[in-house]
Amino acid sequence: MEHKNYDFGLVGLGVMGRNFILNVADNNFKAFGYDLDSEKVDALKEEGGDLNKVDASTDIKTFTQALAAPRKIMLLVPAGKIVDQVIESLLPHLDKGDIIIDGGNSFFTDTDRREAYLKEKGINFFGAGVSGGAEGARKGPSIMPGGDADAYEHIKPIFEAVAADFKGEPCVAHLGPKSAGNYVKMVHNGIEYGMMQLTSEIYDLLRKSVALSNDELHQVYDLWNKGRLQSFLVEITAEIFKQEDDLGDGRLIDKILDKAKQKGTGKWTSQNAMDLGIPVPTIDIAVSMREISALKDERIVADKLYDRPEPKAIDKDKIIAMAEEALYFSFIIAYAQGLHQLAEASKEYEYDLDMSVIAKIWRAGCIIRSGLLDNISEAYLADKNLPNLLLAPSFVPKVQETMASVRELVAYAATSGIPVPGLSNSLNYFEAYTSSHLPLNLIQAQRDNFGSHTYERLDREGVFHTEWGK
Repeated sequence: MEHKNYDFGLVGLGVMGRNFILNVADNNFKAFGYDLDSEKVDALKEEGGDLNKVDASTDIKTFTQALAAPRKIMLLVPAGKIVDQVIESLLPHLDKGDIIIDGGNSFFTDTDRREAYLKEKGINFFGAGVSGGAEGARKGPSIMPGGDADAYEHIKPIFEAVAADFKGEPCVAHLGPKSAGNYVKMVHNGIEYGMMQLTSEIYDLLRKSVALSNDELHQVYDLWNKGRLQSFLVEITAEIFKQEDDLGDGRLIDKILDKAKQKGTGKWTSQNAMDLGIPVPTIDIAVSMREISALKDERIVADKLYDRPEPKAIDKDKIIAMAEEALYFSFIIAYAQGLHQLAEASKEYEYDLDMSVIAKIWRAGCIIRSGLLDNISEAYLADKNLPNLLLAPSFVPKVQETMASVRELVAYAATSGIPVPGLSNSLNYFEAYTSSHLPLNLIQAQRDNFGSHTYERLDREGVFHTEWGK
């Protein structure tokens, strides 16, 4: 290359990578791609058209020499060892001050390790979560970068140009040092697991209780999406019920096997929440339900062994109204749990996260975008130290007005043999979190009885042990 004049480099020209680099080029930044697969390189060149703005190569030297200093190279490759392999292949061709950005769903401790390793070599490393899928990458995703604040200034103009836009504000912000970006994306995905589980439970409840047809389900979810449940997930759920099966008769939803897969980010969220001591039961059960769904053969056998009650008769309009309130309530709970985890992680890992900013950059482009996020951002703007969304004065009436319906709907599902573990976990989390007294005094007594683990008292300071039965 005679001229090092490309603004941005991208490694990994699969669907996400190709869409992201074309997005960069669309926003008047010259972008150069790299992939070992010549077909993917050729596909980018063909779709990119104007090679003055976008080009690509299978040769790593050609790729790195095309980039202006400091080089800004984004990796959109699968998380894991391949990220380390790509980094090692790039290093001989980089200079001090260059920037590598991992745009995949890497585990946050891997990002910390890579950041420290590259810092010793004078290379800046960013973990930047990208949400919105292939369409978001092309038209505007939500981007969650973490790394050195000064180095981010070189990336900022490009990321702000390609990110989704919400009322004139780009859905991207520097979130903090080290792995802050990857951590926020991990929890984003955990919340996503919860919201998807909740949405599917309400669908199952409406189908089994009052036999809503796919057309009726489309109408219900479409109406909800025009109200306070406005969100990407409710929007696409409404669309799903209309999709015809192109391989047979009827609607596609009725032909899809009920076994959900996962890539691990929900599990990571749940596991790390336990490490931090933060309860996220809505997310926990969403992960568990995907695991239960995988036991399809066992479920078929078990279904024949046990009786199940017939759903109790209930007014159609009544249960639809209760379902809307329950889904709204449980969406709030999913956000509350995820943001609670982020607040604790911010202290534990010294991220200095701003919850209001995080809620802002989730308002467009990402999978968990919804109308609620404006209210959430305002709640954290009013109190930056808010430990839990349920303690925000603006959210108390929003939750309070739904409680009668939520309790009645969970009870109805239980007596009708319809599983709603996400909804019931959300309700039980709320009941426990808002209870000034829990029966854990008995657990402390049990622990002291069998293991001399001691306990504290309500009426005096100190730590106590009793010789039980004496």
